[in-house]
Amino acid sequence: MTSITDPNMSARFSSAMDEIHNKQLKTYGEIMDTTTELCQSHKQFVKTALDTCLKKCKDDEVLFETMQTFKRDLEQKNVSLKEKRHAISDVISEIQQKEMQKEDIIQKIEKLKEEQAKRKELIISQNKANKERLRNLQKARLVFQDHLGMEIRTILGKTQLIKGEKLQFVFRNINPSDQDSAYVVTMGIKQDGSYQIVSSDPVLDCLPVLESRLQETNNLPAFLANVRKEFISQARC
Repeated sequence: MTSITDPNMSARFSSAMDEIHNKQLKTYGEIMDTTTELCQSHKQFVKTALDTCLKKCKDDEVLFETMQTFKRDLEQKNVSLKEKRHAISDVISEIQQKEMQKEDIIQKIEKLKEEQAKRKELIISQNKANKERLRNLQKARLVFQDHLGMEIRTILGKTQLIKGEKLQFVFRNINPSDQDSAYVVTMGIKQDGSYQIVSSDPVLDCLPVLESRLQETNNLPAFLANVRKEFISQARC
């Protein structure tokens, strides 16, 4: 083993330290060179990136202005389109309203035609019913007036209950003790052609039943005969 006091050992140690120091300096130099190159490269990169960003910003500003212009144009077109849609909607609404009015007028005309036809049918039916009732009245007049001494009178009703022209059938020869005593039934004809019994004097409790039977059979002579029977029955009680 070499002694630490060996002069050669000291020289070798110094030489080794110098070599290590030189290597370190070389390494530091290389690091500095690399760092310098990296700094230059970074500066160039930053400059390039900055130029690119500035150009991009300018391009973005141009694009933004273009987009704003397009947006304003689009808004104006939307407003114009909305106004046109409103105008078209108003025209369509007006057309639809006129169509509805047209349909309403057509329906009213058809309804008037139907009502006119119904009125015509009703008038024909009423005329037919009135002729039939006139024949019944003539038969009743022949049977009752000529053979049984019944009198037929025409009166004009003035009250709210009795309005229009009415007929009174006046029966005599009912009460054996008073042959001239009058027993009266008042009746008329409704708009639909049916009979309407207004009153009787004296009052007959069964008059509604006789009226209902008259409506069913339309046989006026039979009705008058039944009324006469009821008057006779009442007079003899």
